[in-house]
Amino acid sequence: MRLPVNLLLSMALLTATASAATSWPNGPLQTKGRWITDASGGRNVTYVGVSWPAHGETMVPEGLQYRSVASIVEKVKSLGMNAIRLTYAIEMIDQVYENDGKDVPIWDAFVAALGKENGTKVFGEVVNNNPEFGESTTRLEVFDAIAAECAKQQIYLHLDNHVSKASWCCNPFDGNSWWEDKFFDTENWLRGLSFMARHGKRWPALTSMSLRNELRQPLTNTTLYRESYNWQTWYKYTLLGAKAINTLHPDLLIFLSGIDSDTNLTAVVEQTALPGTHKFSVNDFNLAKPNKLLLELHTYITPRDCPSFKETLSKAGFGVLAGDSGLEIPLMMTEFGWTQDATTWDSTVYAKCLREFLPEQKVGWMIWVLAGSYYIREGKQDYDEGWGLVTKDWKAWRSPEFIEGGLKPMVKKTLEGLAIGGTDDDGEGRGSEEGGNGGGATATTTTASSGPTSTSAASSWRGDREWVFRVVLMCSLPSYLTYFACW
Repeated sequence: MRLPVNLLLSMALLTATASAATSWPNGPLQTKGRWITDASGGRNVTYVGVSWPAHGETMVPEGLQYRSVASIVEKVKSLGMNAIRLTYAIEMIDQVYENDGKDVPIWDAFVAALGKENGTKVFGEVVNNNPEFGESTTRLEVFDAIAAECAKQQIYLHLDNHVSKASWCCNPFDGNSWWEDKFFDTENWLRGLSFMARHGKRWPALTSMSLRNELRQPLTNTTLYRESYNWQTWYKYTLLGAKAINTLHPDLLIFLSGIDSDTNLTAVVEQTALPGTHKFSVNDFNLAKPNKLLLELHTYITPRDCPSFKETLSKAGFGVLAGDSGLEIPLMMTEFGWTQDATTWDSTVYAKCLREFLPEQKVGWMIWVLAGSYYIREGKQDYDEGWGLVTKDWKAWRSPEFIEGGLKPMVKKTLEGLAIGGTDDDGEGRGSEEGGNGGGATATTTTASSGPTSTSAASSWRGDREWVFRVVLMCSLPSYLTYFACW
């Protein structure tokens, strides 16, 4: 008995599609020159996403009093994005250790930060939107729920250590600025990185962690600033931080941020001296698994024109992508943003230039910020965030003009043409087949009728089609042996 060719083709396509769906995120991810690739080394990956804060005084991811975890992740997915940068405070881990290894329930966290009346009210709203939570649910269990939802919706999860003491960030006077600043205890920081790396091993969606957000001048301690704020100190602790993560979770990518609020990676890019005459080298990190390091950069300057802005960004860090100094390593823009109104996105040099520059560079990026509001920020409860992509109640887009006219096209342009099958010998991407998004990126497209649709299966199908047609040809032959092989 032989099966019809069209039926065999359908069966083979279903097999390939199912394989692609179950293989996400096809990790562990790794670096290859200026690119990130999936586990096969044959498909380039990049992050295109948004920051979701969870480092405020409650140490609970923001917005859950207004929306469910699932609906918030769906909101990100609807943009075509494929990544979430989830922030956290080292103080959360400190409290776990102070509490004999037990995390704080979210009810206690809300009451401690907001007072009993408001904390109880917000807790009730969170549980109403997320009935899987209750009085015994801890902060880390909320992180677990977000990680699980990201895996379900195929969104890469990136953990960002934003601060040590939970609070709004950042300025040089907040005590969170630099190693051994008022709240920045180095040993606790290393312990916190190790803890989150170990805890995150249960999260399939977790593919990367950062060492620290926006290292900056510790201006509350002039002695520390004068004696310690330099590239030598940066390198010493960057090596230790990377080791802390890699030892507990060697599969993760590790993001290295620069100095001056992560606007400056010049010494790394230009390969100038760090400690003594030594230069930055990935070999110094001695990781359990190689090819795990990449750089991250932020920018919030007000440029006079786009060409000079691009030149500034190149000197600050993006020059590393060209490998001119002999160092070739991936780089991502993990923070930038602006007021979410009807015009800023298309009327300022800063916004217009970044929307052009980042897709041109084919680098990953994560915009600040998803949050339409904070449980508490700088003493004000239910704080309305004017930079948030969503409205205060997290239900609608704050600037539909930017979403449709700026952000979605920027996502699409960044993911278009990513190399499939790695890179050419000169390190330049070959471009994806048939205008695809680059298989590992798991980009999404949105249609009016069906909402977000994953293109990962389609990309995998393009890569596997030769195998499919071979199966169809073999199983179409009138052979006794192929009959048993196909069944």
